[in-house]
Amino acid sequence: MNIQNLRLRPADALFLLAGILLFLPFFVFPGLYAAYAAFNKAHPFLMSFVKFALLATAGESLGLRIRSGAYHRPGFGLLPRAAYWGLFGLAIQAAFIVFASGVPQALEKLSLPSFPVLTAFAISLSMNAVFAPVLMIAHKVTDAHILEHGGSAACVLRPVEAGRHLAELDWKVMWGFVLKKTIPLFWVPAHTVTFLLPPEWRALFAALLGVALGVILAVAAAMAREGQPGLRAAR
Repeated sequence: MNIQNLRLRPADALFLLAGILLFLPFFVFPGLYAAYAAFNKAHPFLMSFVKFALLATAGESLGLRIRSGAYHRPGFGLLPRAAYWGLFGLAIQAAFIVFASGVPQALEKLSLPSFPVLTAFAISLSMNAVFAPVLMIAHKVTDAHILEHGGSAACVLRPVEAGRHLAELDWKVMWGFVLKKTIPLFWVPAHTVTFLLPPEWRALFAALLGVALGVILAVAAAMAREGQPGLRAAR
């Protein structure tokens, strides 16, 4: 990763300003927040699509900024990335419902204590052990699909050659860093916090974590490009 890319630039101020302008109205105008809360409760899947399409894509753009010095470049494909993240958002919302409902029942059947923090940790651990690896690998496959088609929005309508993209993945980085390091050290604790929040806030918090995912993927891409200098420490 080129250290020159980390120097502050005017685009960084615009990125930060856009984030402030996106969230500030909800704090300034109580009626707007109330309308958002009502719509979010009535249409959780639709709102999850929108949140992930916006915030997780912004995270990927931030990751691109870290590794290349720019928030966008030809072939990056903001629109198809937003579309795929929206679809991932639907899957994540469904996973939240399934694991948040099923894990407490399993704890009850096992006669284990149901302290809020323990329950949230168990939900997070279960979800990240079962669902998160599939999501992360699926993201890498769609990422390769987007890049292969030059970032064209139309690539969303084209078949994804999943088998070939899976064969071409750098599994040393995927396993040694993305799965083995970030899941237990970051995602399990982060989603423990997620499941301590009220249900209506979970998808938004998870989408905000998508910004962190963009940074993590940027680091993983840099490690793959530079011959995994930090991977040996992960083994």
